Amino acid sequence: MQHVYIDQLKDKIGSEVTLKGWLYNSRSSGKLVFLQLRDGTGIVQCVVFKGSDEDVFERAKSLGQESSIIVTGTVKEDSRSPIGVELDVTGLEVLQNVHDYPITPKEHGTEFLMDNRHLWIRSKKQHAVLKVRHTIIKAVRDYFDGQGFTLADTPIFTPAACEGTTTLFEVDYFGDEKAYLTQSGQLYNEATAMSLGKTYAFGPTFRAEKSKTRRHLTEFWMVEPEVAYANYEDMMDLGEGLILFIVERVLNDRRLELETLERDISKLEAITSPFPRLHYDDAVKMLQEGYDMERRHPAGEGEDSGKVPVFQQRFEWGGDFGSPDETYLSNQFGKPVWVHHFPAAIKGFYFEVDKDRPECALGIDLLAPEGYGEIIGGGERASSLEYLEQQLKHHGLPQETFEWYLDLRRYGSVPHAGFGMGIERTVAWMCGIEHVRETIPFPRMLYRLRP
Repeated sequence: MQHVYIDQLKDKIGSEVTLKGWLYNSRSSGKLVFLQLRDGTGIVQCVVFKGSDEDVFERAKSLGQESSIIVTGTVKEDSRSPIGVELDVTGLEVLQNVHDYPITPKEHGTEFLMDNRHLWIRSKKQHAVLKVRHTIIKAVRDYFDGQGFTLADTPIFTPAACEGTTTLFEVDYFGDEKAYLTQSGQLYNEATAMSLGKTYAFGPTFRAEKSKTRRHLTEFWMVEPEVAYANYEDMMDLGEGLILFIVERVLNDRRLELETLERDISKLEAITSPFPRLHYDDAVKMLQEGYDMERRHPAGEGEDSGKVPVFQQRFEWGGDFGSPDETYLSNQFGKPVWVHHFPAAIKGFYFEVDKDRPECALGIDLLAPEGYGEIIGGGERASSLEYLEQQLKHHGLPQETFEWYLDLRRYGSVPHAGFGMGIERTVAWMCGIEHVRETIPFPRMLYRLRP
């Protein structure tokens, strides 16, 4: 008998096939048993008739949730089915009849589900999230490969910090010296860009921030392109193209999963070019105006009665955006918005600065709408050897550790730029889910190292 997968059944109407999978759910109705079979590619209803084979019927009635089974039957068209077909069962082999499966159709608390994450990922919504994640990752690779980029992955063990020593995971490197889990592949990307012109790295990165917000993981995946002979405006063009490519791919390929997640796809369909581009100065003015307006119409008065204040304090030039600030800015446009020319004091040592306003770094952030915050961060890199040597001293970083990086400015230095895009925040935004912990198979958070 021909073994097929559920996502192939539409092409097998009228054929007798074999499906191999697990029992997602079941119900019986007199002389019928309805088995919801999943195999990783989808879920299909398999109908067992009492009169056809009594032994098969009794075995079907006895099955518990997540039993592993092999089902044989005839594919039948059914317009009521989400996938357009169902299976009339003629044979049933039970590999394991499972009982007392921990995750039942009833409501469970988040801690319980996270403790059972290895089982929770079998559920319909978690399965849908991981399918969307797969599509996003493939879209990222297709986009950069199609733009002539070369994948050149960077080390996970690094000898020094890229963005700040307080967020590093330290490990012993054979007992002789300290190494750190990478925060970013960017510094190494700059070296490969000087060889390959247009390059990108794609892999796990690690931040030891003791943060418990819905946007943070201690281990997450990031794609990081780097381009020689490019500036920060080129990166906004590149990043905008990437986001539009991802949105189109998800809408085209994962419509069923978005429906499972009850995602409002009109919000995604509204993501069109061009994205607004705000100078940091203008973003600060918008935040200050929002704060002042809130104070003129405080919550509890008139039409604003019951409204929760957005701002706890007035934003001042020089500060870094918090989640409420990012949400407020992106909500003014209903689509992703770029912010550029951040204060140099809050950016990494490697940023190029505006020659006319050296207090401003040529940094860029892309803020996603609907409160999902920064999903892209990057900018133009400093190309002056002297400036970088000064920056290392200013930041208290040992120059000897960065001599290889400074060589990039000694031998053929050119203007160049890049960015990093966090996969998990992007998945959360595409899926419309609250917390990034559901966007990766096994999340690592401040108080979560298992399973």
